[in-house]
Amino acid sequence: MSHPGFTLLICPDSRLLQAHMEGLLSSAKADSRWERHVYWGDEEPPPRFWEQLTLQGLFGTPRVLVARQAHLWPAAVWKKISAALGHPSDQCWPFFCLEVAWERGQPKIPAHLAKLRCFAYAEQQGWIWRNEGLTERGLRRHVQERATALGLRFAPDALEQFCASVPVAAQAVENELQKLLLLAPADAPPSAATPLRVDVAMLATASWSPDCNVFALIRHLEAANLPAVWKELERGRRDGDSLVFSLLALLAREFRQLWQLLAGEKVRMAPAETGPKQQLARRLGFEGLSQGLALIMDTEWQIKSGRRSPEQSLDFLAAELCRLFARGRS
Repeated sequence: MSHPGFTLLICPDSRLLQAHMEGLLSSAKADSRWERHVYWGDEEPPPRFWEQLTLQGLFGTPRVLVARQAHLWPAAVWKKISAALGHPSDQCWPFFCLEVAWERGQPKIPAHLAKLRCFAYAEQQGWIWRNEGLTERGLRRHVQERATALGLRFAPDALEQFCASVPVAAQAVENELQKLLLLAPADAPPSAATPLRVDVAMLATASWSPDCNVFALIRHLEAANLPAVWKELERGRRDGDSLVFSLLALLAREFRQLWQLLAGEKVRMAPAETGPKQQLARRLGFEGLSQGLALIMDTEWQIKSGRRSPEQSLDFLAAELCRLFARGRS
């Protein structure tokens, strides 16, 4: 047999799951001559499913059997499937997609499924693929990999803004990258050799992209450049609540990283940023960093308690942070 008797794909992200399946089919040369049949776990398998799973023959057409959301099938169905998989067909490659949520680094597989003989056998044979899906931790690398594959090259600011705003789902990332491809000249399609450079202005193609460059805003705050801060804030006035809360989240992360650098901990960031960030952390010291974190927490409390509007809070926070960073520079 030139392919596994069956394959279990465990991943909550359907885009990643399908991409891995296509890669397996391609590497096994399961080309267009293979028939493809798809079934869903929200309905019990029809008689046709069982025929395709077990049918043997000398001249039958090779077929790929895909069961989406297969974890939804009850124990009785899976018990029957497990028995059928004990005698795999050379002409059929079944893919069972277990699109379950993950918890503490492990997929939440139904107990009746995890106890089956077919599951244990697949584990022994290496026929199980596990992936927890796209996470905040792996989003940046995934975006860079897909952008490179499509012929896109992000400017640093644009990459930061894209990753901070796009939904953490492979299909959402793919959709937004495809939108950016449409901005390339028709007579010069992007490629790995001649990529299309994506800057912040081009991110306006996305419905989630703010008018304000929040990463430039943070840089201006840290430089205590108040005129540039006001100019950047004016661009984002119409975003209202969404701007202030995204800014608060990013500022909280920034101050935590500065605290870690000052404490001598390792922080994952671009090598070119490490030196300047360490200098900034030393200038502010633990006292200045504590004041910055307190300002962020107080701003959020003022908004949520109704004591200040989001716009008032944004102006107050910007002024106080500029004062804090200016004091650090002096």
